[in-house]
Parts: sequence; C-alpha cells; structure tokens
Amino acid sequence: MIEYFVRRLLQSVLVLFFITVLTFLLIHAAPGGPRQIYLSPGLSQEAMAVQAHNLGLDRPLPLQFVSWIGDLLKGDLGYTFKNHIPVGEIIWPTIGHTMVLMGSAWLLSLLIAIPWGIYNSTVEYSLSDQTASFVAYLGFAMPTFWFGIILQELFALKWNLLPLSDMWTMGSEGNIGNLIYHLVLPVSVLTLGFLAGYSKYSRSSMLEVLDRDYIRTARAKGLNERRVIFRHGLRNALIPIITLLGLDLPILVAGAALTESVFNWPGMGRLFVQNAVSREYSVLMAVTLITAVFVIAGNLLADILYALVDPRVRLDRKGGSAT
Repeated sequence: MIEYFVRRLLQSVLVLFFITVLTFLLIHAAPGGPRQIYLSPGLSQEAMAVQAHNLGLDRPLPLQFVSWIGDLLKGDLGYTFKNHIPVGEIIWPTIGHTMVLMGSAWLLSLLIAIPWGIYNSTVEYSLSDQTASFVAYLGFAMPTFWFGIILQELFALKWNLLPLSDMWTMGSEGNIGNLIYHLVLPVSVLTLGFLAGYSKYSRSSMLEVLDRDYIRTARAKGLNERRVIFRHGLRNALIPIITLLGLDLPILVAGAALTESVFNWPGMGRLFVQNAVSREYSVLMAVTLITAVFVIAGNLLADILYALVDPRVRLDRKGGSAT
C-alpha cells in the first residue's frame, strides 16, 4: 500500500509539472500575451525596453519559466503585473470563501442525494423515484446562471426575503447568521446541480449491486432487508460513488465561476473570470496550478479509498489491481 502510494505520488508530481509547462506556454502564446498587455502604450522603444526589463518580460521563456517554478517552490505565487500585489494575498482569501460556498452545497447535496438514491433503488418507478428523475433532468438541463437569476428575481427583488448577492451585508462581516442568510440562494443553485448527478449515480450503482447473486443469497437466508441493503449492498455500491466524489473534490477550491459571478461571491471562480477579462496572467497561472493540485489529489484519494472501502481490492506491486 505504501509503495503504491509513493509511486502514485511521484506520478502526480510529474503530471503536475507537465501541467505547469503547458499552462505557461499557452498563456504566453495567447493573442495579447503578457508582453502586449503590461507594456504601457505610447512609450518610446527605449522606455518600453526598460519597462520590459523591469517586469522580466525581456528574458527567454525558458528562463521566465524556471524563475516562476523557483518562486513556487519557495511558496511565492508571484505578483500581479498591473498593481504589483502578491498573488497569494489575492488568491488565499478567495479559496476560503469558495470552500464555504461549495462545501455547504456539496455536503447538503450528499446528505440528500445518496440516501434518496439508495431508497429509490428499492422502490423503482415509485413517486419518489419519478420525482428524483424529474429533479435530475431539471438539474442537468437548467443553466445555473439562469436559475440563479430567477431565484434573485423572486426571493430578493420581488419578495424581499433573501439578499440579492455578496457574502455579507455591509457592516456584518464575520456574523455567522448573516453568512448563512447569504448562502441560501447560491447554495440552492449549486445543490440542484449536485443532486442531479449524485442521486442518479447512487441509484444506478445500488441497483446494479442489488441484482448480484450474493444479495439474492442473503435475502434467501432470511436476513433483514435493512441489513441486506446497508451491510451487503451499500458497501459495494459506494466504490463508484467514491470515484465521483474524488473527481469532484477540486470544485471545493476551484468554485463555480458562473454562480459566483451571478451572486457576486468573492470566491476563486469569480476571481478567475475577472482576471481572465483583465488578462492578469500571473493570477490565472496560480489559479490553474492550485486547481490542478486538487484534481490530482482527488484522483489519488479516490484510488486509496478503494482499498479502505472494499477489502476485495488489493493493490499489487505494479500499481494496483482488484482481486
């Protein structure tokens, strides 16, 4: 197990390195790259050369990349070109804000979707099952930004029941009750989207397990149906759900750009959109890097949890196999 973990960790570091190289090259190759954006227009050629030198944009790309990687290894995400503000001071607070929003929606959807999906697998085509299917289709088909605007129009503008946007009411920063008050609308939007996937996925996974021979054998032995479902069925049905949870882990940090933008939530999704518009490439590279770290960590965590959830999974010396 430890050998497998170390091997996967080394592979993850290699993948992360290639992601940083690709991101760096794509951003500098994009039309209107850093050199065109950050050099003040109207300057003489001599003044532009001095400005490029001060910003480090006159060096070859490999040297710029090595310098950027060196700063990353020191924990320095760099500075914004326009205002020369440390990128870390901009990003780290937004990660916390995004985790509050996305974590609330994620946990709420799991508490609803997985039990609901498990129950629906035992009562196929019932009213509950059909309701879950309707909610899932609604969540898949409805654009999140449109749903958010509709909720704002009804609950904030027309009925004046909930705040329109932002994370806090001005003057109430740090008040938990006020934070929860502002979470209701964006969490409702995000939860609907999560419910669509998790409820259908948990139902399908459970239905597949309940059709297995060992489940029929357990029932034939006269075991209690609750014990058959939760002791024999659920543990095996959890494995594909763990895959989905591991792949969704990065959203806790990356955020939902459209939802955060609609509700003016000061998270990393909105930060990425704002800096993409203003072409603040140092921030974009840092956000991409952080998101990539969590994507890789999510996949690694899902692989490790397989062995913990299902004792039949054994990780062999060459990387992992189910036996």
